[in-house]
Amino acid sequence: MSFIEKQLDKLWEYLSNPELWLALLAGAFRIVMIVFLAWLVVRVFRKIVDKLFVQRRSGPIRIPKRREDTLTKLIKNVVAYVVYFMAIVMVLQVFNFQIGPLLAGAGVAGLAIGFGAQNLVRDVISGFFIIFEDQFAVGDYISTAGVEGTVDEIGLRTSKIVSWTGELNIVPNGNITQVINYSARNGLAVVDVNVPYESDVAQVEKIIQEVAETLPDKYEFILSVPEVIGVQNLDVSHFVVRVIAETEPVFKWAGERNIRKEIQDKLYKSGVKIPAPRIVTYSEEQVEELTQERLRNRG
Repeated sequence: MSFIEKQLDKLWEYLSNPELWLALLAGAFRIVMIVFLAWLVVRVFRKIVDKLFVQRRSGPIRIPKRREDTLTKLIKNVVAYVVYFMAIVMVLQVFNFQIGPLLAGAGVAGLAIGFGAQNLVRDVISGFFIIFEDQFAVGDYISTAGVEGTVDEIGLRTSKIVSWTGELNIVPNGNITQVINYSARNGLAVVDVNVPYESDVAQVEKIIQEVAETLPDKYEFILSVPEVIGVQNLDVSHFVVRVIAETEPVFKWAGERNIRKEIQDKLYKSGVKIPAPRIVTYSEEQVEELTQERLRNRG
């Protein structure tokens, strides 16, 4: 019998061993069960998290909706990472991998990578403090790192911000050093109205005040009657009357647009026109006459 035939006989004897196939079937069954149980645990835990936050809404201790959405997504993601990592470790054990040395080696490698990946560590630490300090939450309208938009998701490493034109911006948390959160407090709409010098200041302020008193009833995001501050500036061809109004968070721009529209419409109907740049031209004869007149006045 040749060498090849001996090897083929050994291979056939190995493959025809019932214990091999029983071990393979048992291993496959364990892997399927591990994957299924991991998926089931993640799904059940997500349901539990949703139920807990729903119950908290009616309890004595409540948290804002924006923070609730942030914590819900974060907890679900962390649980999924932990459960799936444990599932991978259990699958490796099915294949008789020595997990102890593997985890020890991973720890040493992770330490070495940590020194080289300082930006990653900075992103994770920054993400933790963003969530812990409640700097902003899912649904907030913010401006940070050169990006402005609505927060879609906050992770430990990155935050996703959707701009008002629809683009999704993924910003590393380490780059978030300063945040302007427009959703944390009520907004202040500031409107400057340009009025020509021919108009009476008191009459213009009276018209604007009449318009301001009607705005809270027309627009629910304007929380109080706008205040007419008075003449803010004197320009070349007009003076400026400033109006301010408190609005709901993120509605300051909508408030400014609608206040400006209502005031302009009322002023126009009252005969107060919008000032326009003026250019006065003189002919050569008129210039000469004016010059002669000035010389006579000086004499």
